Amino acid sequence: MTKIAVMSAPETDQKTAATPETEPAADIRVVDADLAPDEAPDAVSRGVAVISRTLKTLPDKPGVYRMMNAKGDVLYVGKAKNLKKRVVAYTRIAQLPMRLQRMVTETAAMEIVVTSTEVEALLLESNYIKRLKPRYNILLRDDKSFPYVVVTEGHDYPRIIKHRGARSIPGQYFGPFASAGAVNQTLTHLQKAFLLRTCSDSVFSSRTRPCLLYQIKRCAAPCVDRISREHYGELVEESRAFLAGESARIQQALAKRMEAASENLEFEEAAMYRDRIRALTRIQSHQEVNLPSAPDADVMAIHQAGGQACIEVFFFRAGQNYGNRAYFPAHSQDAEPGEVLEAFIGQFYDNKEPPKEVLLSHDLPQAPLMAEALSAKAERKVRLHVPKRGDRAAMVVTARRNAEEALGRRLAESSAQRKLLDGVAEVFDMERTPERIEVYDNSHIQGSNAIGGMIVAGPEGFMKNSYRKFNIKNAEAAGDDYAMMREVLTRRFARAMKEDPDRDRGQWPDVVLIDGGQGQLKVVQEVFDDLGVEDVTLVSIAKGPDRDAGRERFFMTGREPFQLPMRHPVLYFLQRLRDEAHRFAIGTHRARRSKDITRTGLEDVPGIGARRKKALLHHFGSARGVREAALRDLESVEGISAALARKIYDHFHPEG
Repeated sequence: MTKIAVMSAPETDQKTAATPETEPAADIRVVDADLAPDEAPDAVSRGVAVISRTLKTLPDKPGVYRMMNAKGDVLYVGKAKNLKKRVVAYTRIAQLPMRLQRMVTETAAMEIVVTSTEVEALLLESNYIKRLKPRYNILLRDDKSFPYVVVTEGHDYPRIIKHRGARSIPGQYFGPFASAGAVNQTLTHLQKAFLLRTCSDSVFSSRTRPCLLYQIKRCAAPCVDRISREHYGELVEESRAFLAGESARIQQALAKRMEAASENLEFEEAAMYRDRIRALTRIQSHQEVNLPSAPDADVMAIHQAGGQACIEVFFFRAGQNYGNRAYFPAHSQDAEPGEVLEAFIGQFYDNKEPPKEVLLSHDLPQAPLMAEALSAKAERKVRLHVPKRGDRAAMVVTARRNAEEALGRRLAESSAQRKLLDGVAEVFDMERTPERIEVYDNSHIQGSNAIGGMIVAGPEGFMKNSYRKFNIKNAEAAGDDYAMMREVLTRRFARAMKEDPDRDRGQWPDVVLIDGGQGQLKVVQEVFDDLGVEDVTLVSIAKGPDRDAGRERFFMTGREPFQLPMRHPVLYFLQRLRDEAHRFAIGTHRARRSKDITRTGLEDVPGIGARRKKALLHHFGSARGVREAALRDLESVEGISAALARKIYDHFHPEG
């Protein structure tokens, strides 16, 4: 039985409605949507009939609708000022673009959320699209959070640091920066210009002498009182003013101090001011293109070609350029530029605060509504504008040119990648070109910190969001490459068979490439046989004699081992895949090993948290000192009760 759920959300403010986690419990009315065989002779008519049945229950109110297939997967999310008038358009199948015609064909049910306003519906729609990733919506890909520069608060000596993610650290945030490289470079010059500390509060409180940053003139060493609290506070305020856009005033003030010091023959102090001015100048020189007429603005320009779209985003804060990044929205082949840009903006700002102004290359279909939604989210006015003249228009042209070049590079790379995948199909005697290749490798040191790594490649190159690591759980398998490979592949494909038995979610590989020889191939083939995995090409790649690149041998079940010519492009491609899997596995292993190195053993004692661990280490100087401490000594530590001291002592002295 097909069900149509019509949900009416209680009235709430626009910001709350945009967050499904805080969405109030909805009043759900389920409507029978069974169709008689003669009512829906084909898939198209069946989908139209489902939508027609839904129309009977829809109100003339704003809201969000979701189209779902027979499995319950969301196919499409849309919003409407008037749900009934909007949804009826899907019953006029001939007037829909091909993408939405296919969507109607797959539709087996609909869910409706009624909202108070259209703005609320737009915010909720963007959140649902981002969270559910419906197949037929235009999707923003690679939506990673941006790094910020933060001048912290709540301490006598604030620090200046890089931060990414939720704004959990109290302080003033400046950004966003387009990349970690951009913020790291800016942060280095800010340290030279303002000499603010970057160390954690615990390191700050425990230092007895200046660190290396003081020696290389990137910190004023407030930890050991090399600068007064008042003077340090002046540096903090100068840094905040510079980041807020008052760079000219700060540089002029430093120049006056330098001249005064020079006139008083205080040449060392004058040289310090000179170095600070140079550091600020380097920050501005690295920003290349600035936009003083738009202090806080994002510039977005779109270019479409070859069935794909690229949106280039430039970030300007306080009139300074904080970098740019290219995005490639999915499912945008038959959409107009303004439509793609509008869908992108809604998802892009779903977890980011919009600036005061967004400069665009194309008009949006519903620009006033989008501006109102962004203003509601930011709790201040946000302006969307397509500039026609001046430096704003010139900046949009620059962004569009960058979008065109980025898309051109992507199409060229995609074409080359497709040729390589065609070559893989030919070399491995496959019936069709692979869309997904998974490569596996293991890493450990004599069985310790054993890790299995999986990397994925496809038509667009490495798919890093699909990479997976496997902590080896079987202690007996650690150190045994065959047993580790058996565990990794068993876990990977047992889960795939459970979660995607029909292989229609794009998570099944066409090729599995193993770093190893005949032995590894045999182990993985046994895993596939045990699980009943078929139609996956399995290949093992072994390094040549003396581990020479270019002399690799390939092993496949039912086929003699073979080699490829040394200059064969497919050989080079497969080497890259293997090396990437090796890099990923080793990197993951090293990260786990480093984490284990920093463990003290105190983490395993019940009742010992970060504060008590710190107190014990400060008192005894090391984890070894804690382990060797007498019961009476443990009891003397501040914050450690007699009962807890006994628990710590018994943990390290189980023999009594």
